[in-house]
Amino acid sequence: MNPSATDLHDAKAMVIDGNPQSRSIIVNQLRDAGVGTIVQVSRLVDARMKLEMGTFDVVICEQYFEREEDTGQDLLDDLRRNQLLPFYTVFVMVTSESSYSKVAEAAESALDAYLLKPHTAAGLVERIHQARERKEALKEIFAVIEREDFDEAAQLCKRHFEQRKPFWLYAARIGAELMLRSGHLGDAQKLYEAVVEAKTLPWAKLGVARAQLEAGYPQRATTTLESLIETDPGYTDAYDVMGRAQFELGNFQNALATFKMSTQLTPGSVNRLLKHGMMAWYAGEREEGVVLLDRATRLGLDSKLYDPQAIVLLAFARLDAEEHRALARCQEQLEHLIGRQPDKPRLQRLLDVVKALVYIQEYQTASALEEVRRMAKTIQQPTFDFESASNLLALMTRLAMRSIQLYEVDAAVDTMGLRFCTSRALTELLACAAVGRNDFINRVRNAHSDILKLTEEAMTLSLKGDPQGAVVKLLADGERTLNAKIIESAHLVLQRYEPRIPDHAELLKKAQALRERYRTTDIHAGLGEQAATGRAAGGVSLPAGYRPPNPEGLLAKMGSVGA
Repeated sequence: MNPSATDLHDAKAMVIDGNPQSRSIIVNQLRDAGVGTIVQVSRLVDARMKLEMGTFDVVICEQYFEREEDTGQDLLDDLRRNQLLPFYTVFVMVTSESSYSKVAEAAESALDAYLLKPHTAAGLVERIHQARERKEALKEIFAVIEREDFDEAAQLCKRHFEQRKPFWLYAARIGAELMLRSGHLGDAQKLYEAVVEAKTLPWAKLGVARAQLEAGYPQRATTTLESLIETDPGYTDAYDVMGRAQFELGNFQNALATFKMSTQLTPGSVNRLLKHGMMAWYAGEREEGVVLLDRATRLGLDSKLYDPQAIVLLAFARLDAEEHRALARCQEQLEHLIGRQPDKPRLQRLLDVVKALVYIQEYQTASALEEVRRMAKTIQQPTFDFESASNLLALMTRLAMRSIQLYEVDAAVDTMGLRFCTSRALTELLACAAVGRNDFINRVRNAHSDILKLTEEAMTLSLKGDPQGAVVKLLADGERTLNAKIIESAHLVLQRYEPRIPDHAELLKKAQALRERYRTTDIHAGLGEQAATGRAAGGVSLPAGYRPPNPEGLLAKMGSVGA
C-alpha cells in the first residue's frame, strides 16, 4: 500500500454528525488512527459553509439528521454539483440504515466509501486508506475526466488495465463505463470481454450484456445474461438488465417475472420496486402494480432514486377506483416534489396531468378539456416525449370512457402513434395507456404498421440501387411523422452508402438537424429510469468531473412512460 495513503498525521478531517455521542466515537477513532486535525460539525448547513471556506482530506458524514429535512446525501450531491469537493477528498457516508435502497443510494453517488453502524475503528480506517490509495493510483485518469476529455480518459483506463497497474480492474470498469456512455459500444464490449478473460467477474460479463443491449441486440444480451444468472443467481443487477432486455423484445410477462425476482432479492430497493410496479401495470396486473408503486412512494418519495411518474400511475388508479382523497394526495405529493425542485419542467408536466385527473373527478369538464387540448397542441414540439404521449393518451381515454367528447382526439392519437411507435415494445406500451378504448389501441397499432411500411418502401429503393432516393423519402417521412426510427434509418443509409449519394453533405446536414432537434438517438425503452441515479445497473459511478455527452439523456428517454 502507498505510504502516503496510510499516513494520516498531516491529514485534515471533518466529522459531520448531529448526534454528539456518535460524533465523539468517530472523532476518537480518527485520533487513534493518527489524523492530525479534526473538525466537528453538528449541522449540514455549517458543514457546507466550512467546506466552501476550506479543504479537507477526509469528510465523514452521517446520512440522516434529526430536525433537518436535508440528508448527508443531499450535501454530497450539492458539493459535487457545485464542484466544491476536491478530487483528493475522501467522502465516507455513515448510516444506521441497513435497507438496500438507502445503502444503494449512498453507494451509487460517487462516494468513496460507506459504512453501516455499528462499525469498528479498523473498518473505518481501512476504508479511508483504500480510498486514498485508489485516488493516488488513478489520479491521472480522474484529472483527464475533470478536463472533460472522456475519450482520452477511456484510453488511459484501457492502458492502465492492459499494464496491470494498481487497481487495474477498477480502471477497466471506469473506462468501459465511459465508452458505453459515450456511444463507443464496440470498444466497451471488447474491454468488458477482456476483463472476463483475465479474471471472470460478474460486473464484466454484465457489461458485455449492457453493450449488446445498447447496440440494439437485446436477444444477444438475453443469452449473455442467462449464462450469468445461471452461474451467479444472486447478482441482482443482472436481473435489472435482463428485465430491460425482455421488455425491449416485447416479452412483458417474462420481464415481469424477472423484475419480481429482483424485488424478492432486494425488497427494500425503491428503484426495483418502481420497475416491478410499472411492469406489472403495463402487463395488465394493475392491482399488483398499484401495491408496488404505493410502497415505493412510501419508502422513497424524497429519494433521488424515485421516479415521480409512479405518482401519475397511482393517480390514474385512484381516479379509476373513485378514491377521491387518495387522488388529492397524489397532487400534494407532486407539489411537494416541485417545492424541493422548482427548476424541473418535467415535474410540472406530471402535475398538469394529475390536475386534469382531479378536474375529471370533480366533474369540471370544461377545465379538463381545456387542459387536455393544451397538452395536445404540444404533441409535435421537441420537448414532448414518450412519457408525455402516454400520459396524454391515458387522459384522453378517461375522457372518452366518461362520454366526454373531444372531437380532435382521433387525429391526436394518430399523430402520437406515428411519432412514438418505433418498436413493437413501445407500441404495446403506448397501447397500454388506452386500455378501455379498443379504437384508440387499434389506431396506435395501425400507426406502427404504417411506420414499418414507410421504412420498407424506402429500403426497397436502396436495394434497387437508389440510396439517395431512400434517404430523401425517409427524411420527408421523418419530418412529417417525427418518428425516431425513420430519422435514424435515414442516418444509417447515409453512413452506409456515402460514396453512392451525390447530395450526401446536404442530406446529412438535414438528417443531423432532425436528430438533434428531436433527440432520436435514444429510442430504447426503460421503466422507472428517469431518476438521476448516475449509475446504470451493473455500472459504476463516475467522478464529479464527468458530464455525460447528453445531459438530458434520462429525461429524453422515451421508455420511462405513463399510464
